[in-house]
Amino acid sequence: MRRALGAINKNQKGLTLIEMLVAIAVSSFIGVGIMAAISQMFTVNALSTNHVNAVKQVEKAVYWLSRDAQMAQIVQPAGGSGFPLNLSWVEWDDTRHQVTYALENDKLRRSHSVNGGEPSWITVAEHMNTNPEKINCQFASGVFTFKVTTSISGFRSASETRTAQVIPRSAP
Repeated sequence: MRRALGAINKNQKGLTLIEMLVAIAVSSFIGVGIMAAISQMFTVNALSTNHVNAVKQVEKAVYWLSRDAQMAQIVQPAGGSGFPLNLSWVEWDDTRHQVTYALENDKLRRSHSVNGGEPSWITVAEHMNTNPEKINCQFASGVFTFKVTTSISGFRSASETRTAQVIPRSAP
């Protein structure tokens, strides 16, 4: 039995050059396919992440603008795009609120002061598209209408736009 195994091993000569080249080619095709799948996964992930971020930013802007506009008794958009936007109201206990929305670079910033005190500033949303056609507001016939757009650039850019209308409460 041992001689039979030895005889088999002596007769083997290894792989031919053609067999090696075929094995390398097949391995290369499999590797390229795996790399293409991984690349596609990263591309889809980047696009999805940027789109989700754009949606979150535009929803934050809509939330804050709608919230304050519903409370407002006085709505004063500026000329052009409507920003800076001034909103003010008086609560039942005579507390006076003044809110200003301003565009600073690509950020929508909110200033809030109570009873004429020192205003506090927060950044409501980032990646705002500052083109007046993409972000604007107006107050006409008792209805506050605004449009906001976020644009995220990078590997895969994404953009999201929302338009909303709010009827502010009436002045006292």
